[in-house]
Amino acid sequence: MNGAGAGESGGSTVGWCAPEVSETFPELRIVTCEVRLERALSLTGSSPPALKERLRELSNRWAGAQAIMLRSQPVPAAYRVFFRHIGLDPDVQRTPLEEAVMRRLIDGGFLPRGLLEDVLLAALVDTGVAVWALDAGTLDGPLGLRLSSAGERLGRDDAKAPELQAGQLVVADASRALALLFAAPARRHCPRADSRRLALFSLQVPGVSTLHVEEALWSCRTTLQSLAQGL
Repeated sequence: MNGAGAGESGGSTVGWCAPEVSETFPELRIVTCEVRLERALSLTGSSPPALKERLRELSNRWAGAQAIMLRSQPVPAAYRVFFRHIGLDPDVQRTPLEEAVMRRLIDGGFLPRGLLEDVLLAALVDTGVAVWALDAGTLDGPLGLRLSSAGERLGRDDAKAPELQAGQLVVADASRALALLFAAPARRHCPRADSRRLALFSLQVPGVSTLHVEEALWSCRTTLQSLAQGL
Protein backbone atom coordinates (compact mmCIF):
# COMPACT_ATOMS: atom_id res chain seq x y z
CA MET A 1 0.00 0.00 0.00
CA ASN A 2 1.34 3.36 -0.97
CA GLY A 3 0.42 6.87 0.08
CA ALA A 4 1.95 8.37 -3.02
CA GLY A 5 -0.42 10.66 -4.81
CA ALA A 6 -2.39 11.52 -1.69
CA GLY A 7 -2.86 15.21 -1.04
CA GLU A 8 -5.20 18.12 -0.64
CA SER A 9 -7.71 18.98 -3.33
CA GLY A 10 -9.69 22.06 -2.38
CA GLY A 11 -11.61 21.26 0.81
CA SER A 12 -11.13 17.54 0.26
CA THR A 13 -8.30 15.02 0.30
CA VAL A 14 -7.12 12.70 -2.45
CA GLY A 15 -6.81 9.27 -0.84
CA TRP A 16 -4.02 6.75 -1.18
CA CYS A 17 -3.87 4.26 -4.03
CA ALA A 18 -2.02 0.93 -3.96
CA PRO A 19 0.71 0.68 -6.63
CA GLU A 20 -0.96 -2.19 -8.47
CA VAL A 21 -4.10 -0.05 -8.84
CA SER A 22 -2.38 3.19 -9.84
CA GLU A 23 -0.28 1.35 -12.43
CA THR A 24 -3.36 -0.12 -14.10
CA PHE A 25 -5.71 2.84 -13.58
CA PRO A 26 -3.44 5.90 -13.33
CA GLU A 27 -6.30 8.42 -13.53
CA LEU A 28 -8.54 6.76 -10.94
CA ARG A 29 -8.81 8.77 -7.71
CA ILE A 30 -10.70 8.48 -4.46
CA VAL A 31 -11.50 11.91 -3.04
CA THR A 32 -12.66 12.20 0.56
CA CYS A 33 -13.79 14.75 3.11
CA GLU A 34 -14.91 14.61 6.70
CA VAL A 35 -18.11 16.20 7.98
CA ARG A 36 -18.54 17.01 11.66
CA LEU A 37 -22.10 17.79 12.69
CA GLU A 38 -22.52 20.39 15.43
CA ARG A 39 -25.61 18.66 16.74
CA ALA A 40 -27.19 15.28 16.22
CA LEU A 41 -29.42 14.78 13.22
CA SER A 42 -31.60 11.78 12.55
CA LEU A 43 -29.69 10.80 9.43
CA THR A 44 -32.19 8.05 8.69
CA GLY A 45 -35.23 10.14 9.56
CA SER A 46 -37.45 12.23 7.34
CA SER A 47 -35.88 15.08 5.38
CA PRO A 48 -36.95 18.68 6.08
CA PRO A 49 -39.40 20.33 3.65
CA ALA A 50 -36.67 22.29 1.84
CA LEU A 51 -34.76 19.13 0.95
CA LYS A 52 -37.94 17.38 -0.21
CA GLU A 53 -38.71 20.40 -2.39
CA ARG A 54 -35.23 20.19 -3.88
CA LEU A 55 -35.87 16.58 -4.86
CA ARG A 56 -39.16 17.61 -6.48
CA GLU A 57 -37.37 20.29 -8.50
CA LEU A 58 -34.74 17.79 -9.59
CA SER A 59 -37.48 15.35 -10.56
CA ASN A 60 -38.90 17.95 -12.95
CA ARG A 61 -35.48 18.35 -14.58
CA TRP A 62 -35.18 14.64 -15.28
CA ALA A 63 -38.23 13.62 -17.28
CA GLY A 64 -38.24 11.02 -20.06
CA ALA A 65 -36.56 13.15 -22.74
CA GLN A 66 -33.65 14.11 -20.47
CA ALA A 67 -33.22 10.49 -19.38
CA ILE A 68 -32.91 9.37 -23.01
CA MET A 69 -30.07 11.87 -23.57
CA LEU A 70 -28.27 10.96 -20.34
CA ARG A 71 -25.66 8.64 -21.83
CA SER A 72 -24.49 11.26 -24.31
CA GLN A 73 -23.52 13.73 -21.57
CA PRO A 74 -19.78 13.87 -20.74
CA VAL A 75 -19.81 12.89 -17.07
CA PRO A 76 -22.28 9.96 -17.35
CA ALA A 77 -20.47 8.78 -20.48
CA ALA A 78 -17.12 8.81 -18.66
CA TYR A 79 -18.44 6.57 -15.90
CA ARG A 80 -19.91 4.17 -18.47
CA VAL A 81 -16.53 3.92 -20.21
CA PHE A 82 -14.75 3.29 -16.91
CA PHE A 83 -17.27 0.63 -15.89
CA ARG A 84 -16.37 -1.31 -19.03
CA HIS A 85 -12.67 -0.72 -18.34
CA ILE A 86 -12.95 -2.50 -14.96
CA GLY A 87 -15.10 -5.32 -16.30
CA LEU A 88 -18.58 -4.05 -15.37
CA ASP A 89 -21.34 -3.93 -17.99
CA PRO A 90 -23.14 -0.60 -17.42
CA ASP A 91 -26.21 -2.00 -19.15
CA VAL A 92 -26.42 -4.69 -16.43
CA GLN A 93 -24.95 -2.89 -13.40
CA ARG A 94 -25.97 0.70 -14.03
CA THR A 95 -23.80 3.63 -13.10
CA PRO A 96 -25.07 5.50 -10.00
CA LEU A 97 -26.68 8.34 -11.96
CA GLU A 98 -28.34 6.01 -14.47
CA GLU A 99 -29.69 3.90 -11.61
CA ALA A 100 -31.10 7.01 -9.89
CA VAL A 101 -32.71 8.32 -13.09
CA MET A 102 -34.21 4.91 -13.90
CA ARG A 103 -35.70 4.76 -10.41
CA ARG A 104 -37.06 8.29 -10.90
CA LEU A 105 -38.87 7.16 -14.07
CA ILE A 106 -40.33 4.10 -12.33
CA ASP A 107 -41.38 5.98 -9.18
CA GLY A 108 -42.53 9.13 -10.95
CA GLY A 109 -40.00 11.28 -9.12
CA PHE A 110 -37.01 11.27 -6.79
CA LEU A 111 -38.82 10.10 -3.67
CA PRO A 112 -37.51 10.99 -0.19
CA ARG A 113 -35.97 7.95 1.50
CA GLY A 114 -34.26 9.44 4.56
CA LEU A 115 -32.20 12.55 5.26
CA LEU A 116 -28.69 11.30 4.47
CA GLU A 117 -29.80 9.28 1.45
CA ASP A 118 -31.69 12.31 0.12
CA VAL A 119 -28.64 14.57 0.53
CA LEU A 120 -26.45 12.11 -1.38
CA LEU A 121 -29.11 11.67 -4.07
CA ALA A 122 -29.52 15.42 -4.63
CA ALA A 123 -25.75 15.84 -5.08
CA LEU A 124 -25.62 12.91 -7.51
CA VAL A 125 -28.46 14.22 -9.66
CA ASP A 126 -27.07 17.77 -9.59
CA THR A 127 -23.50 16.86 -10.58
CA GLY A 128 -23.57 13.36 -12.08
CA VAL A 129 -21.00 12.28 -9.46
CA ALA A 130 -21.89 9.80 -6.72
CA VAL A 131 -20.92 10.34 -3.10
CA TRP A 132 -20.93 7.61 -0.45
CA ALA A 133 -20.93 8.09 3.33
CA LEU A 134 -19.25 6.16 6.14
CA ASP A 135 -19.29 6.53 9.90
CA ALA A 136 -15.84 8.04 10.43
CA GLY A 137 -15.67 6.60 13.95
CA THR A 138 -15.53 3.06 12.55
CA LEU A 139 -12.55 3.68 10.27
CA ASP A 140 -8.88 2.83 10.74
CA GLY A 141 -7.05 5.68 9.06
CA PRO A 142 -7.51 7.37 5.67
CA LEU A 143 -9.46 5.83 2.79
CA GLY A 144 -7.78 4.49 -0.31
CA LEU A 145 -8.03 2.05 -3.19
CA ARG A 146 -6.49 -1.42 -3.41
CA LEU A 147 -7.13 -4.93 -4.66
CA SER A 148 -8.87 -7.44 -2.42
CA SER A 149 -7.24 -10.58 -1.05
CA ALA A 150 -8.86 -13.97 -1.53
CA GLY A 151 -11.28 -14.79 1.26
CA GLU A 152 -11.34 -11.40 2.99
CA ARG A 153 -14.70 -9.95 3.90
CA LEU A 154 -16.15 -6.47 3.63
CA GLY A 155 -16.17 -4.57 6.87
CA ARG A 156 -15.23 -5.11 10.47
CA ASP A 157 -15.84 -8.50 12.04
CA ASP A 158 -18.86 -9.23 9.84
CA ALA A 159 -18.96 -13.00 9.46
CA LYS A 160 -22.14 -12.71 7.39
CA ALA A 161 -20.45 -10.61 4.70
CA PRO A 162 -19.62 -12.58 1.54
CA GLU A 163 -16.02 -13.49 0.91
CA LEU A 164 -14.26 -11.48 -1.77
CA GLN A 165 -12.35 -12.92 -4.67
CA ALA A 166 -8.72 -11.98 -5.10
CA GLY A 167 -8.06 -8.91 -7.23
CA GLN A 168 -11.35 -7.03 -6.85
CA LEU A 169 -11.11 -3.23 -6.67
CA VAL A 170 -12.12 -2.06 -3.21
CA VAL A 171 -12.32 1.07 -1.09
CA ALA A 172 -10.40 0.34 2.10
CA ASP A 173 -8.92 1.83 5.23
CA ALA A 174 -5.64 0.67 6.79
CA SER A 175 -6.99 -2.67 7.95
CA ARG A 176 -10.05 -3.75 5.97
CA ALA A 177 -12.00 -3.55 2.73
CA LEU A 178 -15.07 -1.34 3.14
CA ALA A 179 -16.80 -1.42 -0.25
CA LEU A 180 -16.44 -2.77 -3.74
CA LEU A 181 -15.94 0.01 -6.26
CA PHE A 182 -19.27 1.75 -7.06
CA ALA A 183 -21.17 -0.46 -4.60
CA ALA A 184 -22.77 0.22 -1.23
CA PRO A 185 -20.33 0.20 1.73
CA ALA A 186 -20.28 -2.57 4.31
CA ARG A 187 -23.29 -2.28 6.58
CA ARG A 188 -21.31 -1.96 9.81
CA HIS A 189 -19.51 1.12 8.51
CA CYS A 190 -22.56 2.99 7.25
CA PRO A 191 -23.61 6.02 9.32
CA ARG A 192 -26.06 5.38 12.13
CA ALA A 193 -29.08 7.59 12.71
CA ASP A 194 -27.13 9.57 15.34
CA SER A 195 -23.63 9.59 13.81
CA ARG A 196 -21.91 12.96 14.32
CA ARG A 197 -18.75 12.43 12.24
CA LEU A 198 -19.03 11.26 8.64
CA ALA A 199 -16.43 10.34 6.04
CA LEU A 200 -17.67 11.15 2.55
CA PHE A 201 -15.93 9.80 -0.54
CA SER A 202 -16.30 9.97 -4.28
CA LEU A 203 -14.56 8.25 -7.20
CA GLN A 204 -12.99 10.32 -9.96
CA VAL A 205 -12.44 8.54 -13.28
CA PRO A 206 -10.87 9.66 -16.58
CA GLY A 207 -13.03 12.29 -18.25
CA VAL A 208 -14.54 13.60 -14.99
CA SER A 209 -13.05 16.87 -13.78
CA THR A 210 -11.90 17.59 -10.26
CA LEU A 211 -14.44 20.44 -10.25
CA HIS A 212 -17.36 18.01 -10.65
CA VAL A 213 -16.10 15.79 -7.84
CA GLU A 214 -15.43 18.71 -5.52
CA GLU A 215 -18.87 20.14 -6.22
CA ALA A 216 -20.57 16.86 -5.31
CA LEU A 217 -18.67 16.57 -2.02
CA TRP A 218 -19.17 20.27 -1.25
CA SER A 219 -22.91 19.95 -1.83
CA CYS A 220 -23.21 17.05 0.60
CA ARG A 221 -20.96 18.62 3.22
CA THR A 222 -22.59 22.05 3.24
CA THR A 223 -26.13 20.67 3.18
CA LEU A 224 -25.48 18.39 6.13
CA GLN A 225 -23.74 21.12 8.12
CA SER A 226 -26.53 23.60 7.43
CA LEU A 227 -29.16 21.11 8.56
CA ALA A 228 -27.16 20.39 11.73
CA GLN A 229 -27.04 24.12 12.44
CA GLY A 230 -30.77 24.36 11.97
CA LEU A 231 -30.51 26.69 8.96
